Amino acid sequence: MDFDLTPEEQLFSREVQAFIAEHLPSSEERANAGVSFLAEWWRLIREKRWVGFDWPKEYGGGGGSIMEQYILKREMLSARAPALGRDYTGLGWVGPAIIQFGNDEQRSRYLPDILDSKSAWCTGYSEPGVGSDLAALTCRAIRDGDEYVVNGQKTWTSMAHFGTGLICMVRTDPAVPKHDGISCLLIDLASPGIEVQPIESFAGDHFAHLYNEVFFRDVRVSAANRVGAEGQGWEILCSALQRERSGIAEVNRHHEALERLFRLAAGSLIAGRPALENGQLRRTLAAFDARIEAARLNGLRSLTRQVRGENTQSDASINKLHNCDLLVEMAETGLQLLGGASPYVGDTEASLHGGRWQVGALGWPTTVIGGGTPNVQKNIIAERMLGLPKD
Repeated sequence: MDFDLTPEEQLFSREVQAFIAEHLPSSEERANAGVSFLAEWWRLIREKRWVGFDWPKEYGGGGGSIMEQYILKREMLSARAPALGRDYTGLGWVGPAIIQFGNDEQRSRYLPDILDSKSAWCTGYSEPGVGSDLAALTCRAIRDGDEYVVNGQKTWTSMAHFGTGLICMVRTDPAVPKHDGISCLLIDLASPGIEVQPIESFAGDHFAHLYNEVFFRDVRVSAANRVGAEGQGWEILCSALQRERSGIAEVNRHHEALERLFRLAAGSLIAGRPALENGQLRRTLAAFDARIEAARLNGLRSLTRQVRGENTQSDASINKLHNCDLLVEMAETGLQLLGGASPYVGDTEASLHGGRWQVGALGWPTTVIGGGTPNVQKNIIAERMLGLPKD
């Protein structure tokens, strides 16, 4: 791996740093400004074409190279700046799917709102009883003239309770092999016949829920909202999932979590003595630090492969396994340090650090299940990287 930036990349890095220095106020100022700051921030970075920076310029994006994308994210994460746009799912999956597989009418209709932070897309993939075998999905869409009539259910649908649209995989032909009978529809979540129900976490009412179940009862969707051809849904789905995990952004989250864990340990006691005098805890914290560095280097290795134009799909599975284990184990270590001394009563002064450690440990399904369970990731690594047989 070559860790040196070219002169052009160094210039871009300085440009991002200068922008942050000029336009990013302190955390306290941002908190006081609230929503108005975010709206202005998104407007400014939109003008720079840093929202959708990886999208082609002809579709409103920035056309940034892989290294420029890395530099932009690195500098923003280091400064703890807000997200590069509001619609995470739209920017990461829906927009690219429309760009690659959609038509001009869909691009002109949907892409501007994604880039302007006016939409909030969700993914309609998983279903009850299907598990990680997405190709076995049963949510049915029957063609009726210029419309599809959708019936069925999706589960683990992130943020559907305030989303505006759903990129939904539906079965349009049950008579063909399961991978060939899936199509992709863009569905307005305000459509008649859609019901969204929350999936509560282990943390109960104090933890703002993320996941939902979505029910479809005779929901009518215009055929103009189908992305790609009928039966092309599996190809679109695989293309979207390949974009999901690079592992680099997570490293910054790990560093922040470890810093908080050190601060918690510095003020904690184990058996009546300062926690940092405990040898086992010190070894645990040192192991976390080493694993974070391993994640960083593996992310850079994956980045190098991307720059070379090599396939990095299996790298994403390694990153997913490693990063999820780290986040959950650090949260659980935080809980062990707290012991029974800190009740969890939501994001209030009565909960130490706003209940961050309890939420991190109790909210493990968000981290571990989202994007594919550990067993799925292990199968991908075994089959695609190690060449092991499926049976």
